Amino acid sequence: MTAEHRIARQTRWTVAAWTLTALGTLCPTLAQAHFILNEPASQSNQDLLGSPQKAYPCGLDAATPGTPTGAVRTYVAGQTINLSINETIFHPGHYRVAIAKDAASLPADPVVTPETSPNNTPCGSVPISANPTLPILADGVFKHTASYGSAAQTVPIKLPDGFTCNNCTLQVIQWMYNHPLNNPGGCFYHHCATVTIVAGTDAGMTTPADMSDAPAVPEGCSCHLGNGRSTGAGSAAALSVLLGIGLLSRRRKAAGGKG
Repeated sequence: MTAEHRIARQTRWTVAAWTLTALGTLCPTLAQAHFILNEPASQSNQDLLGSPQKAYPCGLDAATPGTPTGAVRTYVAGQTINLSINETIFHPGHYRVAIAKDAASLPADPVVTPETSPNNTPCGSVPISANPTLPILADGVFKHTASYGSAAQTVPIKLPDGFTCNNCTLQVIQWMYNHPLNNPGGCFYHHCATVTIVAGTDAGMTTPADMSDAPAVPEGCSCHLGNGRSTGAGSAAALSVLLGIGLLSRRRKAAGGKG
């Protein structure tokens, strides 16, 4: 065997060893991460697969404390918001959405009934609320038995009428059928978002279509250029200003011509 052959073989073995090491490092991560919360923005930074997300109520514990994003979404009471997730690793199941003044006030994960046949799994079934009430906003969301692939999934979620809060916690949990028990988390994965919900039109505020990036606007404000909204009063005021400027300009030109 020539020196070149020995170097080539050694290189192949080195690449193979690094590959196996990388797979050994990656596989535990794959087993831990299953969905990403896109919107509302997550309280904590998520990796490409959505970790951390095991521990109740928001995916974090002493072992995986996470890094806060500082993101806060502001909505109006009674508004319908768009909830968006990406399921990074497929499992049959569904999602539940809840809201509370803080993480400690969120509802417990649903009670799981194991299944002995046909799969003999600890993650057999959980009840779904057909008519959810606070703190649960929606249940049985994204119910599916086939993979979504890489496509983001979005569903409208209506916030309760008259419900307001400051920096409260919106929780999204994933229930997985026929899944080994997580430690912690059991048959569930968890993400949370920080949201503020302000009073609606009764409190003198307008209700824009999406409050994610725009603050509530007082009714008395005549024009709001940031998002393209304007009231009738604002349009009339703007027209009056333009007419006044035009008249003043004509008068100055006429005076200049005479001189």
